[in-house]
Amino acid sequence: MRKARTSTQRPGISRGTGLAALLGAAGLLLTAVPAQAVTPPAAAPPADVIPGAETATPSLVDGIREPADAKASPADAALGHLDAKDSRYRIAEPRRDLAPLRTVRNGAKEVVRLQQKHHGIPVFGGQYVVRMESKGGERVVTGTSGKYFTGLKTGTKSTLSKETAVRRAVAATAARLGGKTLSKGDAVRGKGAKSAKAAALTGAAGGLVVIPRGEGVLAYHVTVRGTNPTTGEPVLRQVYIDARAGFPVLQFSGIKTLTAQKAAAPAAAHRAAPGSARAADADPAAGLKGTGVKLDGAKVDFDVQLDTARDQYMLIDQSRMGGTSKNTLTTWDARDRDVSEVSGIWPSGLKEFSHPAKEFGKDATESGAVDAHWAAGKVYDYFKTNHARDSLDGRGMTVNSLVGVTFFGGPYVNAFWDGQKMVYGSGDEDYKPLSADLDVVGHEMTHGVVENTANLVYAGQSGALNEALADYFGNAIDTGVSGASMDDPDAGLIGEDLCRTTKPRDCALRNLNDGASTSKNFLGVAFGTDNGGVHLNSTIFSGALWDLRQDVGGELADRIVYKALAEYMTPLDGFTDGRNAVLAAAKDLGVTAKQLAVVKRSFNAHGIVDGWEDALGVDSDQLLGKINTSGTGVQAGGGWWTVSQSNDDGSEPYSVYAGRTDGKGAPKLISPNDGRYHVYPATDGKTVVWAAYGTTSLDILSRPLAGGPVKKLYTSTTNVGGLRVENGVVVFESIGIFGDRHVAHLRPGDREPTFVDGGGFDTLTALPAIKNGKLVYAKLYPTPEEYKLGVEVYDLKTGKTTLAEQLGEPQSLGQSGINSTHIFWLVDENLNDQGQMGVHRSGLDGTGTVDISPEAKPNALLPFDLTASEEAVTVSSALPDTALRNESLPKLWQLTTDGSRRERVSCNRGEQISPAAVVGRQVVWIDGTTGWTDLVTRERPAGLCG
Repeated sequence: MRKARTSTQRPGISRGTGLAALLGAAGLLLTAVPAQAVTPPAAAPPADVIPGAETATPSLVDGIREPADAKASPADAALGHLDAKDSRYRIAEPRRDLAPLRTVRNGAKEVVRLQQKHHGIPVFGGQYVVRMESKGGERVVTGTSGKYFTGLKTGTKSTLSKETAVRRAVAATAARLGGKTLSKGDAVRGKGAKSAKAAALTGAAGGLVVIPRGEGVLAYHVTVRGTNPTTGEPVLRQVYIDARAGFPVLQFSGIKTLTAQKAAAPAAAHRAAPGSARAADADPAAGLKGTGVKLDGAKVDFDVQLDTARDQYMLIDQSRMGGTSKNTLTTWDARDRDVSEVSGIWPSGLKEFSHPAKEFGKDATESGAVDAHWAAGKVYDYFKTNHARDSLDGRGMTVNSLVGVTFFGGPYVNAFWDGQKMVYGSGDEDYKPLSADLDVVGHEMTHGVVENTANLVYAGQSGALNEALADYFGNAIDTGVSGASMDDPDAGLIGEDLCRTTKPRDCALRNLNDGASTSKNFLGVAFGTDNGGVHLNSTIFSGALWDLRQDVGGELADRIVYKALAEYMTPLDGFTDGRNAVLAAAKDLGVTAKQLAVVKRSFNAHGIVDGWEDALGVDSDQLLGKINTSGTGVQAGGGWWTVSQSNDDGSEPYSVYAGRTDGKGAPKLISPNDGRYHVYPATDGKTVVWAAYGTTSLDILSRPLAGGPVKKLYTSTTNVGGLRVENGVVVFESIGIFGDRHVAHLRPGDREPTFVDGGGFDTLTALPAIKNGKLVYAKLYPTPEEYKLGVEVYDLKTGKTTLAEQLGEPQSLGQSGINSTHIFWLVDENLNDQGQMGVHRSGLDGTGTVDISPEAKPNALLPFDLTASEEAVTVSSALPDTALRNESLPKLWQLTTDGSRRERVSCNRGEQISPAAVVGRQVVWIDGTTGWTDLVTRERPAGLCG
């Protein structure tokens, strides 16, 4: 049994490297590239060893030349070295616990990647690299790096069935997708509504993995796919379910997009796409040239193939890999495809972009096909010429580009790599098709290179490092082809050539030379926001790389950064690991002392130094530090708060704690240490209620704050959320896997809950609040003409329900709140804006509705959550923003109950989520500013934070 404690915690948001999907597939890969001369020094220097975090194995060993077995295979020689140097690496049985993953030969140099296993189970993100040189019948080890976790002791036997793991993963995804709003798109039965089948998500269980937290957490990896029933966007989530308790210990969206807008999802592994073999039916002659006009008006040529059966020229380049793998660079026409049809799958019936003449016409230009095909060749050439890399995987894999993808037939302004292909959106009135900028194409194709080298996991700091490298190489390729000077003020822009109506600097997606992205600007966010800040924080690292390129020149900088990626970095590396990898790669390339000083200066200028996270400050008072949980929320009542917390390293199931909102006294452990996950707690100052996830059941439990036994109130067959309690009455939301949601309540002594809507499919209710015996919640209900949304008040004493007056026709409703005189709710009446919502208020009888924060006014809020006291309404909300930055994150905004005044609760940087009103204007919330999930409070607003 794992026991919960209150002590120093590991991150629950995105500090350090974080934990994310293990995207690579095991297997031995031998790749030969052109030889480079190796000149060994006269004497071996002393080893430069950088200790690992939470492991006895070093994160990097550099500056060594130690003999290795010259007759063995590279993998065996690497394992033999680790075995022989047990006192340094502390890997007890390398040949048992490390499996060969990939070997890359670069002349005399050999880079061996090894996957850690714990009693045969892959360790999530555990990878170690051994670098060697083999020449003249001798072999030496020159360095090692990576993450091997020495403290793993967990058992490898699951007590949870695979079927239950899948069901829990799908339920968790459904809850996360629909948890913040109730909209008309959530209707699952009735006239004009979607069917339950159409709204369903599906899950596929992979194998067991060990998540390297503490002694290790055994988990099932489940991939959940489908369509968001509210937005229609494609869904692919990587969910890790504790194999003993059945709780989702880690979940995030599996995307690698250009921006943090609408995104699509990656496939598990690359492969040649169906249909790419059609080139074999075409004219086999390679090097046939076609021409076309790019969207910037430039005429370019590129390789094409003639399909003699159709008498059509196709955008297929067979010449570049004609001498190696015989694979192609192919551009496909996807103008009739929705992004959900191409996300991680190959759509049937897709055709290569073609034209009856070699001079491709207007369609090929306006769709972005000419740009995509031309640019893919340029990116391939860059990696082949500069780094001797044959395509994205180094082995000549097929390069497929889909152009013109839409979002429900409308504009799609994004691009992504999904593990097998590049997908480029159609653009809109402000942005050209997304393939119209070489640095965008370079960015997406570099994601493929990263996936086949360090495989940096796409969440938290490692995900931001992934994005930074994609930006760096995309920009390097673009500036190299265009001949732009690194001193040009616009040379660091990403996506600037996509602009239709504005100046490049006004619509560029990012600027690597913004001069402001340092570790002081790091934004701590949960994995539910931008996968832990992969785009928000990427320019901190890419800015350092940009400075390096500007100072030492493109050729040397590119060699250093590529070497760091291909030979040093491993999946869970964060910013400091990345810095160490770049420094080691520079030294390996033999840079001068002056040049090495420049490398260090570049990172220092962006604040990437040891311990940089410790400098992040806050203006709030901490109630419970480093709670190491995400998504379970905080509630308050009667002068007490309650929240879930894990142990030092996040390896133990979550426990429920409660404490006083004035900060006095020590927090109390409320839940039992029984191996289950205790989550979604609520309190009224007398009792704490929560949900407990176990192997076979999901129970709602309660316990008096003053002490006493834990009582089981109800065992649910669905997921639950939104728990509230008042005077013994427990309120919760039941969430089914088909998107069905129902508010229920349990009175003291009830054996079964009462559903306020009857519990059927025709009516949905969600997002409850309770005060003085009255419930308020959002409701979606059928009328003879259509489904409608409303906010309903339910009197627990009489059972009477009352719909509140609406000022317009709600299209979506958010969290509700209630005090002794009014009800409050979030409402969206215009789906054509940027997602703003209004805050409405009415009397407890549903009359006198007013708009205390209009949806249409300037600087209207984009809220995610709401809580109310007698004096104030507080929402967790962002502001409409054109850039990813501090202002675009959820912050706490507090309104007076009449809307006459609006202020920021806290000026903290980073994400501020799950507000819970206390009394007066005091609020408690979960804050990510320090890079950890901290429970904090303020008794009054901080002001406007201007």
